[in-house]
Amino acid sequence: NAEYMGHLVLTSPQINMKYAIILACFVVYCAAQTPQPCQSPPQWESRVYRSDRKRQYSVYGKLTYDEANERFRIIEEMEVGSDKEYYDTLWLHNIGKKYELNLKTRECNVTTLSGRFRGFGVPPFAKFLFEAEIGAAGVPGESLIAQTFNGEFEDKTRFFVSVTYPDCVPLSFNAISDEDGFEQNDYFDLNLGISDPTVFIPPRECNQ
Repeated sequence: NAEYMGHLVLTSPQINMKYAIILACFVVYCAAQTPQPCQSPPQWESRVYRSDRKRQYSVYGKLTYDEANERFRIIEEMEVGSDKEYYDTLWLHNIGKKYELNLKTRECNVTTLSGRFRGFGVPPFAKFLFEAEIGAAGVPGESLIAQTFNGEFEDKTRFFVSVTYPDCVPLSFNAISDEDGFEQNDYFDLNLGISDPTVFIPPRECNQ
């Protein structure tokens, strides 16, 4: 240390070290402030709004989700008088099977699932995008905080997922791929847990 007129004077190497320490502390502080991927509830039920390029139209349905056992089911809500096709689809990734029942013809198609199960929550490698307050900001009980993350799976499918904060309840999951285009999933009327465990038994038409 150098001393000048009774005051401590830092030499050049010491000044560089000082700023290096300050910068390191700032980086750690910023990293601590950036929201990290959270763990969503493993089992829940909700209504779902789905839109995808393959079918060229959107549908509402009831979703039952069981991440612990890698399975979920969507029973679409039929529109009276519509000529659209509606399905009851059961994905059982735990045994590698998919059951798709046409709700109009009652014909069932059973296929083998080759891809890995992907949860509807925030993947651990996702990156934080932004946070927003939905509803009447500042009015107690009239709003919620949503955090949005994005990323890319190993097959180059890009995703955007929004969850509530701090409970990490899924709000939406959207994916973009060269094969399927844009697929949108919005969740509402969500309840934690599974009210009917038998929902994961394939329809009887699929066992004939």
